[in-house]
Amino acid sequence: MTENDNNQNSDLLNAINSVEEVKIGDVVTGEVLDIDDDRQLIVGIQGAGVEGVVPLRELSTQHVDNISDIAKIGDEMELVVVSRIGNDKEGGSYLLSRKRVQAREVWKDIEAKAANDEVLEVPVTQVVKGGLVVDAGVRGFIPASMIENRFVDDLNAYKGQTLKVKIIEVKPEENRLILSHKAILNAERAEKRAEVLSSINVGDVVEGKVARLTNFGAFVDLGGVDGLVHISEIAYERVNKPSDILKVGEEVKVKVLAIDEDKDRISLSIKQTQPGPWDNIAEKAPAGSVLDGTVKRLTDFGAFVEVFPGVEGLVHISQISHKHVATPGDVLKSGESVKVKVLEVNPEDRRLALSIKALEEAPADSKEQSNHNESVNFKNDAPEEETGFTLGDIIGKDLKDNDNN
Repeated sequence: MTENDNNQNSDLLNAINSVEEVKIGDVVTGEVLDIDDDRQLIVGIQGAGVEGVVPLRELSTQHVDNISDIAKIGDEMELVVVSRIGNDKEGGSYLLSRKRVQAREVWKDIEAKAANDEVLEVPVTQVVKGGLVVDAGVRGFIPASMIENRFVDDLNAYKGQTLKVKIIEVKPEENRLILSHKAILNAERAEKRAEVLSSINVGDVVEGKVARLTNFGAFVDLGGVDGLVHISEIAYERVNKPSDILKVGEEVKVKVLAIDEDKDRISLSIKQTQPGPWDNIAEKAPAGSVLDGTVKRLTDFGAFVEVFPGVEGLVHISQISHKHVATPGDVLKSGESVKVKVLEVNPEDRRLALSIKALEEAPADSKEQSNHNESVNFKNDAPEEETGFTLGDIIGKDLKDNDNN
């Protein structure tokens, strides 16, 4: 054997010894040798002396329309050995995947972002029963309970949208990635709430939007935080249902009544931003004027009549009729419409003394009957702290004039 033959044999032996065994799961380097009619790559596995194929579905984690946009003959790429094709060890090929190499890197990146509590932006690719499928480089899932901080009726509205999400669970070995859009909304809401609370004080008048209506009031959005307008603070007049006065989405002005950060409550008032019913009452109801009213309450000593929304005056029992009245309920009914004459107005104390009989024609013996009624009223007058009226307020100037006579 010549020296040349010995050198050839040595080179062949070295080449054989340098061939690496290909194992399932290995990451190998492949050179693109061809792109066949089935739109798959034919690659040579470096260091192994064998070929493998990369189907289109295993080429990228993203959708691929044109394979030539991803790979060209002569390109080198890292690939994962998925499985062996054929039974001939020497002549067989291997199924290879570039997508799975990319996925491994994506999983590492997601795990790092989860550790740093980073936010992802992901497009919704599919609506399935129970939630949304998203593309985070790998398949991610948002359960229905983690989409919004409110009930969602139709998930199809999210298809094609891009959502900010927080990573809840990462398990690469199980291809499990659970995400939450609700967590982002809650965080944003908390941030806005802190901002709003730092900018408002009790007594401030601010603008808001009616967010929800309940039987007991209205929740008003102040720009990231809701406050409650109790039904008693919607209007000065009586409100049976908030929906009778307000609509969801309506913009309103509200006064801040109280802020309780510990209980997460803000109390608001709409009516206190509006002119009070007693404002300018002396101009609206001067002494001697005649008004239309509604009987609101009956007591032993008279009737309270509403003459403007939120403004009630007292018709003392002695001012109901020229005839003797044993109890107001014998003559009047709650809800009845009546005409009244204003005897006296006291804006400071928010009191009106009214009369019904002053608008009626007095009978011939009215003076004797009036004196009789007045003496009875004097004895049975209710205490000031119960009615809000003094004796002079209740009986009025007419009584004083009669007493002087």
